[in-house]
Amino acid sequence: MSLEQQLIERSNNICELCNNTTTLSIYTVPPFDQQTIDNVIYVCNTCLDQIEKREQLDAEHWKVLSETMWSAYPAVQIVAWRMLSRLRHEGWASDNLDILYLDDENLEWAKKTGDHEQEGTVQFHIDSNGTRLYEGDTVVLVKTLDVKGSSLSAKLGTVVKNIRLVPDNPEQIEGKIEGQTIVILTKYLRKG
Repeated sequence: MSLEQQLIERSNNICELCNNTTTLSIYTVPPFDQQTIDNVIYVCNTCLDQIEKREQLDAEHWKVLSETMWSAYPAVQIVAWRMLSRLRHEGWASDNLDILYLDDENLEWAKKTGDHEQEGTVQFHIDSNGTRLYEGDTVVLVKTLDVKGSSLSAKLGTVVKNIRLVPDNPEQIEGKIEGQTIVILTKYLRKG
């Protein structure tokens, strides 16, 4: 039996975190790379996007954790603990976190990603108009910029194609202007 078939059987073909039945997929609980039945869970796209910080946390969506955190499977308990930790500013999440018991080995596994130390909000790269930017987008400069350490001046209206998002700083993107890769502050551009 394949891993996915085992998960379908284990979960009754529903998301193991929110009980959703649409668009389910296998999620490998970090820090593991190798998928085994013990370190994967079956989740919907809504849960997956929020777990992987591609979307903002929706506290209402996660209230069902008060039921699903009692799963018999450690991988489900660990992801529930991580999500409750990210939502700890919510009273219900904090209460659930207080009563969710993980043995020492599973607690160590749960803490390995550092999610319990981070805020529940996710910062996205936003242009000067408040539009979310994505890897590979095309943007237009809304101000003429002098490039430090270069004689290059990036003029107002310059189009920058195929941008890269700076991972640790949501206020910066990388793009090529006249063949030179530069870092540009998102407040000086708009999505093209």
